[in-house]
Amino acid sequence: MKKRAKSEALYQESSQYFPGGVNSPVRAFKSVDGNPLFIAKGDQDKVWDADGNEYVDFCASWGPLILGHNNKTIREAVVHTAQNGLTFGAPTVQENQLAKLILDHNRFIDKIRFVSSGTEAVMSAIRLARGFTGRDKFIKFEGCYHGHADHLLVKAGSGLITFGASSSAGVPESFANETIVLPLNNKEALSKAFDAFKDQISCIIIEPIPANNGLLIQEKAYLEFVIEIAHKNGALVIFDEVISGFRVGFEGAAGLFNIKPDIITYGKIIGGGIPAGAYGASNKIMSHIAPEGKVYQAGTLSGNPIAMAAGVAQLSTLVKDGFYQEMREKTEAFTSIIQKHLQKKGHAAKVFNVGSIFWISFSNMEKVQTAEDINSEKMHLFKTLHGYLLSKGIYFGPSGYEVGFVSAAHTEESLNAAAKIICDGMDEVFRT
Repeated sequence: MKKRAKSEALYQESSQYFPGGVNSPVRAFKSVDGNPLFIAKGDQDKVWDADGNEYVDFCASWGPLILGHNNKTIREAVVHTAQNGLTFGAPTVQENQLAKLILDHNRFIDKIRFVSSGTEAVMSAIRLARGFTGRDKFIKFEGCYHGHADHLLVKAGSGLITFGASSSAGVPESFANETIVLPLNNKEALSKAFDAFKDQISCIIIEPIPANNGLLIQEKAYLEFVIEIAHKNGALVIFDEVISGFRVGFEGAAGLFNIKPDIITYGKIIGGGIPAGAYGASNKIMSHIAPEGKVYQAGTLSGNPIAMAAGVAQLSTLVKDGFYQEMREKTEAFTSIIQKHLQKKGHAAKVFNVGSIFWISFSNMEKVQTAEDINSEKMHLFKTLHGYLLSKGIYFGPSGYEVGFVSAAHTEESLNAAAKIICDGMDEVFRT
């Protein structure tokens, strides 16, 4: 086992300052063994903890570091921009540059509004949908995560089309009563919801590639049905692409499936590692946002020059020909090594991947498309795997429900070596 005395000491100290010793719950390692690692630095495809232990990183700060850690181009853009100040609460040229870069290469949105996080982007998108339609209720799906706004921390009720129930203390019942939570990949449930709440539903929000509760890859036909039934009933569709946006392609899942939603939300990847988010839609819909329209949304640090400069540096690389094909091929080669090993050994597990995102499911199901498909009773196996991988210098996010990410900085040699260790780890998991 690697020595973690400094991380342990830092965690004991942080527990005096923060609830659970962390500033975001999953970091607390409650789903795996041990206490959290305190990361001291990152470079390319690796991170080092406070004790100097080196790890090949597949967390990538939960996705935004598609070019790897400490990317030179991004770093230099941030340093250059910071020399002129950090934030002004006023328009800057960097906002224009990033917006133009995104809109020039995205067929699905005409205008964009920058915010400071994916949660803020989703919260604002739902408010926009409500303001545009004049309706209050909206539909979300079990197995999709959209941030921690009150009306989104809602889980399914006891019936097929009942109102949701709060999944967090502090969320009023009145908020939950405006949220209809349905099972994923269930056309009947959607049809019944619109019948039951006719002319009351403002929008459907969905991760077109759910990647916060496993990797629940949806069929194109189902997503097309979501669009069709929403529009038939006067509702909008929001694609939450906080994870899939700019990860599976520059146009995200909308481009991958060639499906046009009404509103799209994006997250941290557009900031190149600095907090940022955005939502976009057609000119018609976006004209309802203040100061043009009556839907209010604001943010002092929205579009701050540091995040925008980092975003321009990152997305300028992503837009180059062949970037996503190379990322997809690299990820498929990596995951295929693991998958072939699992099949050869007869282990009850499967690796799913799309673009540069991957996830290990501890079952033999050929498709895992809903939250109910995930075998939660087998998550203890991930705990064993996670501990083994840390001891061998591989860093996964500390939850079996979270996906992994391959970056452009991962080399073929590094991925092959990591795949071998993961295969050994799976042998250890199924041996115990």
